[in-house]
Amino acid sequence: MNNKPNILIITTDQQRYDTLGIHNPIIKTPVLDQLALEGQCFTQAYSPNPVCVPARYNLLTGLSCKHHGFDDNDFGHVRHIPFDLPTFPEILSDNGYETIAIGKIHFQPNRDARGIHHYMMMDEIPHYREEDDYAMYLKQSHPELSFVHGVRDPLYMMPQTSMVEIQHHGSTWVADRSIETIKRIGGNRPFMMWSGFIHPHPPLDIPKEYKDLYKNAPIKECIPAIDPLSWLAIENKNIVNYPDPSYLKRFKELYYSAITYVDSQVGRIIEALRETGQLDNTLILFCSDHGEMLGDLGTYQKFLPHDSSARVPMILRYPSKIKAGLTSNSFVSLNDILPTILDLTGIPYPAKHELLGKSLFDLSDRSSTVMEHGRGDRRWISIVTHEYKYTYYYGGSREELIDRIKDPGEQFNLMNHPDTSIEKIASQFKQKLIAWEMRHGLSDHIENGSFKVYDSPTIQPFMGTGTIIFPNQITDPLEKSKVSSLAHQIIESVKNEAIIDLSKIDFSYMIQTKQLSLEEVSMIIEADKQKSHLK
Repeated sequence: MNNKPNILIITTDQQRYDTLGIHNPIIKTPVLDQLALEGQCFTQAYSPNPVCVPARYNLLTGLSCKHHGFDDNDFGHVRHIPFDLPTFPEILSDNGYETIAIGKIHFQPNRDARGIHHYMMMDEIPHYREEDDYAMYLKQSHPELSFVHGVRDPLYMMPQTSMVEIQHHGSTWVADRSIETIKRIGGNRPFMMWSGFIHPHPPLDIPKEYKDLYKNAPIKECIPAIDPLSWLAIENKNIVNYPDPSYLKRFKELYYSAITYVDSQVGRIIEALRETGQLDNTLILFCSDHGEMLGDLGTYQKFLPHDSSARVPMILRYPSKIKAGLTSNSFVSLNDILPTILDLTGIPYPAKHELLGKSLFDLSDRSSTVMEHGRGDRRWISIVTHEYKYTYYYGGSREELIDRIKDPGEQFNLMNHPDTSIEKIASQFKQKLIAWEMRHGLSDHIENGSFKVYDSPTIQPFMGTGTIIFPNQITDPLEKSKVSSLAHQIIESVKNEAIIDLSKIDFSYMIQTKQLSLEEVSMIIEADKQKSHLK
């Protein structure tokens, strides 16, 4: 039997820090709440780079983009992390662990699963059906679907209902495969399993059993911006154009529904550990890669240093080292996960790089955390303490200083209301970030001991969230004939969402890119009128 500790990492995608029931009684997350009661909840956990791929490579390597190379999502170029850069799955596999990844991990390229013995992949937009295990699974029950995780353009951040039954939903699939793996291994050998859920990342294709869970719930209003926003926050507004406020309210209801459904599936995974006698011998770490603005400050998505985008939920359970029911306000981040695993297993780090984080079992000297994003004129770097958050945007040399105690909603930029004390505080933070950039960041962005100066970037228009590719790669005529048209899938995805009026949706991008014709758009709008009985 195995005497080494198992490791279970459970991640969601784009889940805000304030979406656990223990923090917000509106949210129904009984499993994660119980996990926190049995372990430790971290209230000041941050993504070191609040966007999918960079955040996950920080988690995998314990290092910044200076080392792994991913400062932003960049799907237009084939990039690999350096061949000699250790990931924690590689370190564990070299030391007798079976390593498994299930769901969305976001390796780049997709199948470059460094150190993973068994990878059951579930990507957001698989380029080839055959490379995506969930897409191949769904082919058996729903060969007609190319939007395997809900419709992206033009409904990426619009309310919609899942086009598959709950037993075939992506969140169910991740839990099913995780449970099968736990039962297969039993206690015969130590394992590391990473179970990666896509939700609540949009599109929010919610199972019909959960879609009205928060209907008419007293969901809090968005925090409005008061001072002018950064160019990046303004740019992020372009991703959605809700016809009226009811669309955002409904989207938030489904966002919470997605979290509650994931919570139920996490419960099934934990129960499998209990049934196999491995629960207390397994370190369970739950977190998200980044948050979601969700309309706060009038903007959306991630990429930003604001808490709604960058602050994440994080829970750690391991009874032999963590007393139940602890809550920590120490600053922690995804950078701490690799050092925690090394600390738990007693495995030395097999490289000379200076790790950014340290073990979550050691919460001393954690008075601040640093975040970064992008490069060139689109780069920013930020430091957070309990009292302040200071962010420097390279493009336009913009500075933000937030008083986190007086202004938790981050509505006021103190740099717009400067006095001698404010300027002194900002200067001190700026010097700390310059030193961090030289040591851990992009040192070529420092000139003459200060931040390199760039002009303000041009606001980039929203240009789609990813074209569905794999149907065009299918060579079997019979298989290809079974795939429904995009127009039909768009109609199906919102037929149970009364709030959606497709005549108010902007189809221009789909027409411009020839994914839909004018005739198809007219047909979509006409078909949508038939659901008037739902209103």
